Amino acid sequence: MKLASVAAFCLIVACSAAHAAGTAFPWPNGARAAVSLAYDDALGSQLDNAIPALDRHGLKGSFYLTLANPSLGDRLPEWRDAAAHGHELGNHTLFHLCSAAVKGHEWVTPDLDLDTMSAARIVAQVKLANTMLHAIDGRTQRTFTVPCGDTKAQGVDYVALAKNEFVAIKSGGGGVVPDMTALDPYAVGVTAPQGVTGAQLIALVEEAGRRGTMINFTFHGIGGDYLTTSTQAHEELLAYLAAHRDAYWTDTFLNIMTYVKANQRRPRR
Repeated sequence: MKLASVAAFCLIVACSAAHAAGTAFPWPNGARAAVSLAYDDALGSQLDNAIPALDRHGLKGSFYLTLANPSLGDRLPEWRDAAAHGHELGNHTLFHLCSAAVKGHEWVTPDLDLDTMSAARIVAQVKLANTMLHAIDGRTQRTFTVPCGDTKAQGVDYVALAKNEFVAIKSGGGGVVPDMTALDPYAVGVTAPQGVTGAQLIALVEEAGRRGTMINFTFHGIGGDYLTTSTQAHEELLAYLAAHRDAYWTDTFLNIMTYVKANQRRPRR
């Protein structure tokens, strides 16, 4: 009886510790956490540097295309090829409209000012962007990253009006997800690295592992363009993830959030 009681107590303590650390969320194949590698704006350095690096390590990324970016038209076969090899092409709107009223957005020109557009009009553009993406990759399920994290057009939450078009939406900043069961799939925070080291990126992955949750990276330039992460830092992160596949599930944001939503609805024992 004493041994049984000790065993039961140890099991309770272990389960409580696991729940406190966030590891109660059932990631595939016993992984400790999930990692989403995303890249915004359809930049040339992503085709030149990010996708070849991902392919070398056998990892999949999510590329959120601003469909008016010349890189899309100029290098369309390469983007289509990326999708054919399992990378996700996500919606980042047609023109990357942001609010000029937000502090730090002085770079927003009048023609790209979200504050001058009605919510209905931007929602129509978002839907058109989905149609254009379907023409590129043939897929029907999509995720969305809100440009600049600005969710309102003329004071109306356009993201709320467009949410039914998507499996999940990333909007706004945030580090490691604190709690998977409480995560709103339509308001997922991201961290947008710039000028960081590989060690700093890996530290965020390890924090997600300790919590048993996920980390959503949103990169821009890789070894070029703007808001740049060096190819070395990026390579160090990918090498770490490839070497620890058993601990960290790295996949497209679409695949991860499809899984998360299904398991959020599943009763816990």
